[in-house]
Amino acid sequence: MNQHANVRIGHSACPHDCPSTCALDVEIIDGKRIGRVHGAKDNSYTAGVICAKVARYADRIHHPDRLLKPLIRKGGKGEGGWSEIGWDDALDLVAEKFLRAEEKYGSETVWPYFYAGTMGLVQRDGIERLRHAKKYSGFFGSICTNIAWTGYVMGTGALRGSDPREMAKSDCIVIWGTNAVVTQVNVMTHAIRARKDRDAKIVVIDIYENATMKQADMGLVVKPGTDGALACAAMHVLFREGMADRAYLEKYTDDPAGLEAHLRDKTPEWASAITGLSVAEIEAFARLVGTTQRTFFRLGYGFARQRNGAANMHAALSIAAVTGCWQYEGGGAFHSNSGISGFKFNKDMLEGDKLRDPTIRYLDHSRIGPVLTGAEDALYGGPPVTAMLIQNTNPVNVAPEQRLVRQGFLREDLFTCVHEQFMTDTAQLADLVLPATMFLEHDDVYKGGGNQHVTLGPKLIDAPDGPRTNHYVIEELARRLGVAHLPGFGMTEKQHIDALLKSRDIGDFEDLREKRWADMQPEFETAHFLKGFGHPDGKFRFKPQWNGGFAPNKPPKSMGIFGPHERLPEFPDHVDLIEVADAEHPFRLATSPARNYLNSSFAETPVSKAKEGRPELLLHAEDAAMLGLADGDRAEIGNTRGEVILHVKLFNGIKRGVVIAEGIWPNSAHERGEGINTLTGADAAAPYGGAAFHDNKVWIRAAG
Repeated sequence: MNQHANVRIGHSACPHDCPSTCALDVEIIDGKRIGRVHGAKDNSYTAGVICAKVARYADRIHHPDRLLKPLIRKGGKGEGGWSEIGWDDALDLVAEKFLRAEEKYGSETVWPYFYAGTMGLVQRDGIERLRHAKKYSGFFGSICTNIAWTGYVMGTGALRGSDPREMAKSDCIVIWGTNAVVTQVNVMTHAIRARKDRDAKIVVIDIYENATMKQADMGLVVKPGTDGALACAAMHVLFREGMADRAYLEKYTDDPAGLEAHLRDKTPEWASAITGLSVAEIEAFARLVGTTQRTFFRLGYGFARQRNGAANMHAALSIAAVTGCWQYEGGGAFHSNSGISGFKFNKDMLEGDKLRDPTIRYLDHSRIGPVLTGAEDALYGGPPVTAMLIQNTNPVNVAPEQRLVRQGFLREDLFTCVHEQFMTDTAQLADLVLPATMFLEHDDVYKGGGNQHVTLGPKLIDAPDGPRTNHYVIEELARRLGVAHLPGFGMTEKQHIDALLKSRDIGDFEDLREKRWADMQPEFETAHFLKGFGHPDGKFRFKPQWNGGFAPNKPPKSMGIFGPHERLPEFPDHVDLIEVADAEHPFRLATSPARNYLNSSFAETPVSKAKEGRPELLLHAEDAAMLGLADGDRAEIGNTRGEVILHVKLFNGIKRGVVIAEGIWPNSAHERGEGINTLTGADAAAPYGGAAFHDNKVWIRAAG
């Protein structure tokens, strides 16, 4: 029993950058503070389960170090000197700096920069309305989803798949490239239910023996960037041993004969040499999925965070088309439901789409380092960026090529306003820091990625005196910048939510408050593509249109096609568009998620910090011995982008030559104040961009 007498339960949705978008039941104490946070038991996807870090959200929202007052820099950038400033004076200063920058370089010199610190549609996306009204530089948001989404849609033609709740009705669940125990716990809820109720087999494919693989019936540890080879060899076995569904292939796919011919030399022996798996492991996997009609492929983001990730995603997805498992309940494949029709809100008013000027340049948000340091190919012929408003993201910590990012933020001619909840690595380099509300302190609405619900997140408690919502900042700046009269401005959060919901016939704010969520899952035949795939001919494409084909987040034509797209394969294949280890850099580094952090969020909460301990490098014992390193030793790890010091943790659940650094720790948690993204590359992956965070060649040596 809760020790507080005056406790009520409020309802919300987790706002963080996770596909689960869990429906929440929140303990509210005395109408002012929150207690424990629970997963909503009556939500069919959340099913009463949430991750431990969100369960203890009180540690975050009531944290003593939370930002409560606007702060203006005092002294040099990054020196840590701050003075309090009033909200009106702070916003006046932002407007003054933006207008002055425009006068000198034109409107494109201002770059509003945001991402997924909140997934609420109003508080996240309203910044676009200001961008379009003022003709500021466009924002191509590529950092997280693009590599994976592009590869998936090249096959299906639509960003959707089997109902994720169907995992509970599967006889085999293949969890590929996602450490679900750590990053989306609800996948495990439904997979474990299938094991309990149906004796289903759980297969986990990843680059190390992580927490999810420990729960698997079959665990396959592959070398980073080699998933396409495994997929091709599995399909080779399916054709060779008569397990391909030829009737399905003939009806639903573009060129099954061409695929079969292409795969004839993609043998398990061929793939074994590439992936590090044994021939027996590859054949056992192929036979399991080939003889289990109700096989559900749950494809994650992890294995697509390679420069060849789009090709690997497409190859893994292709297995489901060869077996025809799409035909069965509990079968098929799923990556994200972001493209279902029920999620296609009319966002004209929220984002100011009708105010968009197609002649304004776009900048790639993954390449913020090159952008801020003036790389010609990153600026697309426009002026330097000399003014920024940053919401919902922490690029000095999470963006690749951290040294370039930091160098850019330290420019004296760059004015930066950061609207944040804590003094992050990015806020520390700002000129002005504004305190932001948290999700239980404002109204918003959320749509799932890993599920099918639209969920309301109404304000449940008052914010402390000081923090303001993202929406407030955008509205106040619009007024000062002379665009508040334009469509979409002057509306409240609830009015924007009403407009969004009515565009999908979900009712309005009050209707959804009563219902809590709306289930937007397409019916079975649509979800399983039994009426045809999303391409114009209705066929699954084994032969992707890499150059110019549809993608959910395709870069504008002005940006062109990215990377060595001409090397992407005609049919599913392994292609070495990766940072292949070499004599100078004999190891491959992946920066995988930590259990108690979520990107850079939760790195400030005491329990999360205590549970994670310190930044460590997972290193195979034989590699450690070769390097003269022991468990707990300090190791320096580096490449042409920089060097970082980590403590060694001996771990044999990886292939030789592969190392893992879990979690995005604050830069200050590292000895030299430089985090792991010092080592990751900002070059855009083929064909439509994205950051390859798990694709880095490095050297390792004992730290001096």
